[in-house]
Parts: sequence; C-alpha cells; structure tokens
Amino acid sequence: MFTSESDLMRTIDWNEESNSVVLVDQTLLPQEYKIIECKTLSSLCEAIKTLRIRGAPALGAAGGFGIALAASLSGAKDLESMTRDLKVAAKALKSTRPTAVNLGWGVDRVLKAVSDAFDVRGVRDITLQEARDIAEEDVATNKLIGKYGAKFLKDGDTVLTHCNAGRLACVDWGTALGVVRSAIAEGKEIKVIACETRPLNQGSRITTWELMQDKIPVTLIADSMAGWAMHQGLVDSVLVGADRITQDVVFNKIGTYTHSILAKEHEIPFYVAAPVSTFDFKGWEGSVKIEMRDPEELRFSGCQQLAPKDVEVYNPAFDATPMENVTAVITDKGVFYPPFLLDEVLV
Repeated sequence: MFTSESDLMRTIDWNEESNSVVLVDQTLLPQEYKIIECKTLSSLCEAIKTLRIRGAPALGAAGGFGIALAASLSGAKDLESMTRDLKVAAKALKSTRPTAVNLGWGVDRVLKAVSDAFDVRGVRDITLQEARDIAEEDVATNKLIGKYGAKFLKDGDTVLTHCNAGRLACVDWGTALGVVRSAIAEGKEIKVIACETRPLNQGSRITTWELMQDKIPVTLIADSMAGWAMHQGLVDSVLVGADRITQDVVFNKIGTYTHSILAKEHEIPFYVAAPVSTFDFKGWEGSVKIEMRDPEELRFSGCQQLAPKDVEVYNPAFDATPMENVTAVITDKGVFYPPFLLDEVLV
C-alpha cells in the first residue's frame, strides 16, 4: 500500500562518519539497488556525468554537497586558499551537466553562504549546513508542488510521463511523480503510463521501478507508442518534469517536445512540474547549451551492439518544448499558465 514516506534511503545524502556523499546508483536499476559513496570530488563528478545521480532537483543537492565535500577535503589553512579551492571545485561540478540549471544553482548557493565564514573551519561547517538545507528544502518543495498539482488529477485518471521526475530525480518525493503521489495520498486512484525514454531508458528502468516500490499502478510503453495511446483515449493528461525553464521553452529529456505536440493534437493537458530553482530568468532557447551524450549510447545497449559501429549519431540529452504547448507549470510557488513572465514567479 502506498504511504506518504518511502522506506528507501534518500537519493543523495551526507555520511557524517566518513565525510562523504552517499547516493543511489541509478545506472544499476532495476537489477540492483545499491548505495555508493563518493569520497572525492572527482568520484562525485564522475557519478554526475555517468548519470549515477540525475534529475534536476537531485543535481541541485549534488552541487551543494559537492562544495561541502570539497571544503572537507581541502587542506587550506586560510580563507583565501579555501576560496580558491572551492572555485576550482565549483567549475568542475558545473561542467559535468551544463544544461542542468539546478546543479549550478546548488553550487552557487553554497558558495554564497561561505561569505559569512570567519575561518576555514567555519567554511566547512557552513558549506555542509547549507547543502543539508538544500536537501531538506527540496523535499518540502516537492510536497508543495504535489499539493498544487494534485488538483489537476481526477479520481480514476491515467497520467503519461516521460523519463523520471520522481523520488529518484529529487532528494525524495518527486516533482511530476510527486503530483501523482500527492493525488493518491488524497484518496484518488491514479494510474501512470511510463514511456521507456530511449536511449538510457530512465522511464523503463527507474520510473517503473520506483512506482512499483510504492505499489502505484504503472504500465510501460515504447516511446513511439505515446501518440497511439492518446488516440485510443488511454491518456487523461501528460505530466513531466524539467531540467531548465526559460521564458520561452521548457528543457527536458529528449522526447518531451514530441509528447507536447501529440498532447496538443489530441487536446490533452500537458503539465510541467518543477521547482522555481529550475527557472533560468536570463536565458532563452538559443542561449542554452544542450548537452550532447556519448554516441555509444545509441550504438550499444550494454554489451549488445544495436547499430553499425561507424554510423553517425546525433544524441542530445534534452529538447526544448515551447511554452505555447504547455497547459500549466506547477511550481512550489503555485501554478502558472503560459504565457507568463518569469518575474511573476518571484512575486
């Protein structure tokens, strides 16, 4: 039976005993649920690059804990040296996933907090506390997103989602799937259709796994099946997360744009659920660098070769969905209906 709290460890946390970052290795799901420990900044950066940890809110926490880890490992004896070390760490962390605005937000927030420190020890204490605050606030933020979004889901609805915007994309609870969890907590019966999300299959590997852990009804479909599912009347709404939201578009996992077009064609509501920390108040579609993934992700599946070794591959991690295709953006500050000015979110 679904409960409001998970028995599983948070997606990312701090290990007090070893002064390290611990996280769920999402590349091993669903075959294995494993907690890994990052004792060095390079190991955390590798975990971010290889998607051992992923999801915009989770990356915000990873950025914060990354700076705390760098402060813990630094041998600096004075504030100037410590500040220099943290700036190097910040650059390394931000370069791992350039499109994910939350990662840089988490890094910058912890760096800003350091300005209150009087000595090196104070830097270590402040960075860790600020990182922990980010993690705690993420859970509370997701609960608010769930509260505001649950009203859009009716008893008996079936929601189609893409990639993973659930508990494992956050510290806990989830954004898009947090809305589903909140609706179920209100007593509604909600079913989920999860698209596989090629090429790394976050939908089939992660979304289905976490929903089944909570005994939430879920059906897996191929990405190319989404339009036909809508045509057959199997989908009441589409609900996705976001990696970055600008004034004109929503950046999310590749395939999201296609779902928005299909939803618009079939007159199905298309909702985006994301914290305000995902908003890029200065950017627009053309100003954002979209991360390009390894071509081998499409040429191979594990050890199985799927395509000729020398075939040209175009493998962006994200696409951009125009705001005109979005019914509403559900945030921790409330619900916003396009077109709206991003500055309105801060009022």
